[in-house]
Amino acid sequence: MRAFLILEDGTVLEGIHIGAEKEVISEIVFNTSMAGYPEVLTDPSYAGQAVCMTYPLIGNYGVCREDMESARPWVDGLIVRELARRGSNFRKDVDLEQFLEEYDVPGIAGIDTRALTKILREKGTMNGMITTDEAYSLEQILPRLKEYTTGKAVEKVTCGEKYVRKGSGRGKGAGKKVALLDLGAKENIAGSLTKRGCDVTVYPAFVKAEEILADEPDGIMLSNGPGDPKECTSIIKEIRKIYEADIPVFAICLGHQLMALATGADTFKMKYGHRGGNHPVKDLRTGRVYISSQNHGYVVDMDKLDPDVAVPAFINVNDGTNEGLAYTGKKIFTVQFHPEACPGPQDSAYLFDRFIEMLN
Repeated sequence: MRAFLILEDGTVLEGIHIGAEKEVISEIVFNTSMAGYPEVLTDPSYAGQAVCMTYPLIGNYGVCREDMESARPWVDGLIVRELARRGSNFRKDVDLEQFLEEYDVPGIAGIDTRALTKILREKGTMNGMITTDEAYSLEQILPRLKEYTTGKAVEKVTCGEKYVRKGSGRGKGAGKKVALLDLGAKENIAGSLTKRGCDVTVYPAFVKAEEILADEPDGIMLSNGPGDPKECTSIIKEIRKIYEADIPVFAICLGHQLMALATGADTFKMKYGHRGGNHPVKDLRTGRVYISSQNHGYVVDMDKLDPDVAVPAFINVNDGTNEGLAYTGKKIFTVQFHPEACPGPQDSAYLFDRFIEMLN
């Protein structure tokens, strides 16, 4: 069946329908990872977005449910050059197209993903529609695309109530209690802590800071998540209370941005963001460069940092944007990239050990 990807600038790309048979409007972004599409599909940070994978063949090892970063996919759609109809992997549970159909995720294959990526790089991230309607009308569709917003994305992805994940009982974090604020947390954030021995209590995004602090955690983690950080006004107020509580804090991605906003800094939307598993970041403390996994469209504005509050800790080697902050006089550090990344790279997983050292 023919399918069409229509962008808000009027560009139309024709391909073949894959996955669920339904029409969707979404923000169109690209990811440069060569592998890890099951993790991408199930990363809550992609809520409200359709993802174009730049690697030309996707689905060749199927989907292993053990690799999912949450209980379901969150992407609105999947865009690929070629879909492997049959995955070959001894761990495979289901083929990728079956997985898309099972969770009602539409997609399009057979388009020139390189051309699409160049459009998004040159013109910036834009909204688009995936449709199988051959009688589509640009005159009717384009106004709808321009009006689309991802909305209150964190509300869609956060957990409904708090729950506990017990640690392994061994490791540097054995016996330590960590509170994880679920802004759209990937599974492996809690997993990275529990395998180091920490007991993790996961809290919904809109919990009051007083409830977290009353449980007397040894440290607090602020997770990744979707959407514009400035829309999270009530969460930012609670994070300000956490900042003032003098407790160790480690924040990732959206959590990093919200801590910055809570302490008087600013964020802005990037032209096309960083999404993929091959982004170099430099640790300004050691001078060492790590290859990181990233997924964000917003970034902290380094020009508006107060050095009495926070200083840059990591920068992006490619474009010089901020990738992390160290908070002055506080046991707080935050990063824009994903040290818990699966399938990787796992170069920066040592940051979880740094956090546990702060707890001790």
